Amino acid sequence: MDPLASFGMFLGPVTLLRAALESTTLKGEGLSDLGAGTADTHREAGTPGEGPTESSPGALAGEPAQAQQETPGAGPCRTRQRARVRPGWRLRRSSSALAAAGLLCTALTACICWGQLPPLPWASPAPPRPVGVLLWWEPSGGPGGHPRSPPDCSLRFNISGWRLLTDRAAYGEAQAVLFHHRDLVTGLSDWPPPWGAQVRRDEALEQRVFDDQEGAAMLAGEALETAGSRPPGQRWVWMNFESPSHSPGLRGLAKNLFNWTLSYRADSDVFVPYGFLYPRSHPTDQPPGLSPPLARKRGLVAWVVSHWDERQARVRYYRQLIQHVPVDVFGRAAVGKPVPASGLLHTVARYKFYLAFENSQHVDYITEKLWRNAFLAGAVPVVLGPDRANYERFVPRGSFIHVDDFPSAASLAAYLLFLDRNLAVYRRYFHWRRSYAVHITSFWDEPWCRTCQAVQTSGDQPKSIQNLASWFER
Repeated sequence: MDPLASFGMFLGPVTLLRAALESTTLKGEGLSDLGAGTADTHREAGTPGEGPTESSPGALAGEPAQAQQETPGAGPCRTRQRARVRPGWRLRRSSSALAAAGLLCTALTACICWGQLPPLPWASPAPPRPVGVLLWWEPSGGPGGHPRSPPDCSLRFNISGWRLLTDRAAYGEAQAVLFHHRDLVTGLSDWPPPWGAQVRRDEALEQRVFDDQEGAAMLAGEALETAGSRPPGQRWVWMNFESPSHSPGLRGLAKNLFNWTLSYRADSDVFVPYGFLYPRSHPTDQPPGLSPPLARKRGLVAWVVSHWDERQARVRYYRQLIQHVPVDVFGRAAVGKPVPASGLLHTVARYKFYLAFENSQHVDYITEKLWRNAFLAGAVPVVLGPDRANYERFVPRGSFIHVDDFPSAASLAAYLLFLDRNLAVYRRYFHWRRSYAVHITSFWDEPWCRTCQAVQTSGDQPKSIQNLASWFER
């Protein structure tokens, strides 16, 4: 009901009550007159503390003389006569009754209408409703394996109203279910059963073996598509942090299978980048200091790489670059040295530049190679990935060097040698640290908690991903 209409309903009874009371006052009838007469009778008997009585000198001063003369046998009549000749007392009691009735009606109407009024602009927002998010597989942990305890979203990410689920028996209670892509395409028959139907494991399906991941993914997609309905309102969330080049089985997934996407892509339903910059507010924010200490930087260029593939653009560019400038390579690659016991960050901190080369070039695919290995370690990143404009959506223009800024690897090498000799120019690449600190995403705790947050803030509008592969591969 409209609050104004409710208020109009409240005015009607109050108006009628007021009219009735005024009518009683004008006629001199009802409880008001009786109460006034009784009070006068008590005063005539000389009740202590009630002021001068009729026999007192000057009692009812100013009244006509005939009103002060006793008439034998006319007690009650005299009492009503005295009530009528004292309008001030009668008016005060009528006003009090009217005020009390008005307050009572107001309180009752407020209780009825309060729930219909819009929230006050200064009122505290309602706490978020608790939501449950089930992680169907722990990423890279194998089907059904959940060795780690769920994180505390309130403590770590300031997210309240969360309920992280790992027991598949709670599938029907979850508002959202997270499916990690790499585990999804390899877990052929390990998907949620049809909701409300008896679970039947297809032994023939389990025994089928596929030599290629695309075929396996297609079979998994068909099985998921025929898995039937899910609990009402439940969202299935596709989660992936690999690039399209390293996400096999995308085209084999059924259409409209998932409701949401969760990835490093900024246009995902749940956007969780590998890292981001945030305004610096505390001395302990990382990395510390306005610029890293240059005295400890003994090397020029470092690169940490684990998966080596001569066909990748990053390896081809490295081959060209080392012809003009030395590059120290660390990691599990065949050409690399083991990372020292001091750790990756301490190792990279001894170099002026770090090759933040991505394994493939795709929109928004900017990984820990920039955020952790370069920014947090205190080295200037030389990036190879999406174009410069894509990087500048997330970091300041002068915080990195892009290989596309140079016509060749030789010209890039010449610029790096120039910066090595001109420290004042080199230090400009750390000006961003005056204003920003670095946040490194915690896998897989943070995506899990962020999904809870997204469910809390989303509406009930249904959604499904029509063609996941065409969206992610572009």
